[in-house]
Amino acid sequence: MKPPAKRKCLCCKAFHVPDRRNLRHQCYCSEPACQKESKRQSQRRWLAKPANRNYFRGPENSRRVQEWRAAHPGYARKKAPPPPKPLQDDCTAQAPQPQQVTTPEISHALQDVFPLQVALVVGLISTMTGSVLQEDITAASRVLIRKGQDILGFTPAEVSSFPAYENQTNSLPRAAAARASPL
Repeated sequence: MKPPAKRKCLCCKAFHVPDRRNLRHQCYCSEPACQKESKRQSQRRWLAKPANRNYFRGPENSRRVQEWRAAHPGYARKKAPPPPKPLQDDCTAQAPQPQQVTTPEISHALQDVFPLQVALVVGLISTMTGSVLQEDITAASRVLIRKGQDILGFTPAEVSSFPAYENQTNSLPRAAAARASPL
């Protein structure tokens, strides 16, 4: 099936591909100014027909419209809906209190990094998931904990008492390695 041919817009004279459902009739492109011109020309053609010249004109239609408006006061004056409530409350403005900022010295030894491990894990999970929301980090943490338990071969009863890993020399059990899948 060949693609539809491009047509020149009757308003802006630019080429456009007409909608496939309206190939025979679409003479205007989708630009707002061209759509307004299309509507204006359509109304002009409709009013040019003799049967439509006095459509909704005359005393009986005026009376009917006046009665309807009296029965529906304020219909044309709809108020805009209130803006949606914010997801979070606004923070109250507080004057910053001067404090001396101290940065902890970071050592390259693993035992010195231990107090920073929680921040490290949270930062790593946040980077992996691409999210800084606590709910997303918590969900990803649960998945990673379960995967780690599978890799290490923990059963639910063993999870509460973690074994010491310093003196382990044997490798990962084959059954646990088979259950674990890569990230």
